[in-house]
Amino acid sequence: MKKWFKFVGILLFVLMFAVACSNNENTDQSSDKQEPKKESKEKVELTISAAASLKDAMDVIGQTYREKHPEVTLKFNFGASGSLQQQISQGAPVDLFFSAAEDKFDLLVEEGNIAKEDGLDLLGNELVLVVPKGDQSIKGFEDLTKEEVGKISIGTPESVPAGKYAKESLEKMDIWKDVESKVVYAKDVRQVLSYVETGNVAAGIVYKTDALVSDKIEIVASADPATHTPIIYPLGIIKDSKHYEAAKEFYEYLQSDAALKVFEEYGFTTK
Repeated sequence: MKKWFKFVGILLFVLMFAVACSNNENTDQSSDKQEPKKESKEKVELTISAAASLKDAMDVIGQTYREKHPEVTLKFNFGASGSLQQQISQGAPVDLFFSAAEDKFDLLVEEGNIAKEDGLDLLGNELVLVVPKGDQSIKGFEDLTKEEVGKISIGTPESVPAGKYAKESLEKMDIWKDVESKVVYAKDVRQVLSYVETGNVAAGIVYKTDALVSDKIEIVASADPATHTPIIYPLGIIKDSKHYEAAKEFYEYLQSDAALKVFEEYGFTTK
């Protein structure tokens, strides 16, 4: 009888072992059949050097882009196009350059920092004369020559495209010599705007896009486009970008209808 119980015990043990092995095998097979998880896109940080006049529109566009591409961090470096161009020429790690002047952009193309096929003229702008809100003493460019009119501000012509255009217009209007002694130079258009907003100068010449974002100034006149070089904003990918494909994707997005609509809302003209 004892031998019988011993035999039954061994038989039960063998059966339980077989069942356990079978379950493990099925589990392994089930695991093998599961689809591999999709790998998330590699996180990248793009540095975009852009003209100061683009700040408000680019902030909006950048936020929208980040929502659709959470793997991409956009780092904006806003400033005068001439200064930004010099930084890139000296090797600053930049992925995209959005200039407010063709000549600054063309220098980078000539140096080989931007390939011709990776650049295009994307936007346009207008030049306007602005004064502190409520000021009635200046109604046009010709009033700048009046003795009682104080200082006026423009961007430094050598590095700030808006300043270069402003000087060209004043020269074309034949009033530059009369107002040159009154001119206060600024590092970019936003500084010009700030000088006017605070009343530190009687007037300033800025892009229409900058004037539209301030409720502390008034536009009193627009410069005739024939008095200055066409205001064009070229956009390009830096050839040595460490994230070329990601930079190209954002470059293409800036040309999309959605992005162009935002630029238009901020006063830019589109090509």
